[in-house]
Amino acid sequence: MAKFRFQDFEIWKEAIEIGDILFDIADNLEEKKLFRFAEQLRSAGMSMSNNIAEGSGSSSKAEFRNFLNIARRSTFENANILIVLHRRNQLDEAMLVAVLDRLDVLCRKITSFQKSLTRM
Repeated sequence: MAKFRFQDFEIWKEAIEIGDILFDIADNLEEKKLFRFAEQLRSAGMSMSNNIAEGSGSSSKAEFRNFLNIARRSTFENANILIVLHRRNQLDEAMLVAVLDRLDVLCRKITSFQKSLTRM
């Protein structure tokens, strides 16, 4: 089976794991008929890993950094969605804190990876 470059990146692996959590939350939202919230969370959740993967196929480091920036911004979008869900009593405090912490760590790792591309 073919293996793509991005599959070795720690940031992609972390983004996929967080995406799984976000999909689980979205599934729960759909059970409550909160379809728009579910769709938005899935879209923003996939954006993190999708942009890391897509950027890894870039022909330049500058272009790759741009895709990483989009992935990083998606961590903020996901954080905002989760905070809104918590405020609407659709997400408990423990889950909010756990996922926000993971998003924060991922965001920092993406930033570090971006900086490493600049130094190369």
